[in-house]
Amino acid sequence: MDIRKLKYFIAVAEELHFHRAAEKLHMTQPPLTQQIQALEQELGVKLFERNKRQVRLTPAGAVFYEEASRVLSQLERSIQTVRLASQGIIGHLNIAFIGSAEGGIMVDVLKIFRQRFPQIQLNLLEMTSAQQWQALHDGTIHIGFMRFIEPAQNINHCSLINETLVAVLPDQHPLAKLPALPVSALRSEPFIFFPRKHGLPFHDLIMGFCAEHDVYPQVVQEAVQMYTIVNLVAANLGVSIVPSSVSVFQRSGVVFRPFEDNVPAVPFYAAWRTDTNQAILPAFIEILQEHNSR
Repeated sequence: MDIRKLKYFIAVAEELHFHRAAEKLHMTQPPLTQQIQALEQELGVKLFERNKRQVRLTPAGAVFYEEASRVLSQLERSIQTVRLASQGIIGHLNIAFIGSAEGGIMVDVLKIFRQRFPQIQLNLLEMTSAQQWQALHDGTIHIGFMRFIEPAQNINHCSLINETLVAVLPDQHPLAKLPALPVSALRSEPFIFFPRKHGLPFHDLIMGFCAEHDVYPQVVQEAVQMYTIVNLVAANLGVSIVPSSVSVFQRSGVVFRPFEDNVPAVPFYAAWRTDTNQAILPAFIEILQEHNSR
């Protein structure tokens, strides 16, 4: 059915006067009358009762008016949505992050992005770095905040602010009284750590740092998420070494302490697909890079 016929019908139904409806549509009355007659023939129903004094909707016409109005309204919304989407003003982004990235730069960027683009739906997914890298390859996420990257087609990245390493101790631990401690002080301590398969480069960075000081952690419990590690330390199951950003998980029962030793920089990256059809992604990356350059 011709959309123009629906517009003609709605104009007559709202004015209940063919001449006024024709003026509203910037056309003459005879072709408007012909269009309404053609619409009635197409539908096989009478839409208007008309005589020399008045025009009124038939019961069928009243029902059709409601439906036609709904169709045109939806069509206008769809057109507007497509236009906004083409400008990157609406849409969605799937953003993944490691547990230790919940504070700092990622939160700041999300806040700025939300202020500028309130209509964009953000789907936030907590994943390990390894899971994010696979999800980027699969196309199930558009951008991720992670601890390691690898050269790959259709994936770009930027390096964010490097962090340091800190010790996590039960608050009643003797070492908790120190403002800073040598990593060698942890030599005989039971460790809570994340599985190597969930972050091989980062895992090896920490283990290498320990080995340089003749410390070989005895891992008594593994946990994937950083906040789980912190909670297990609070339960006095052991100690751990984590990125400094994890200290945002302030809770009773634990303390975070820096090391006296020279600590390796802990890398942190944002990586994203370059072949996505999400028009808003470049705007997100621009905000990210602006904030990171500060």
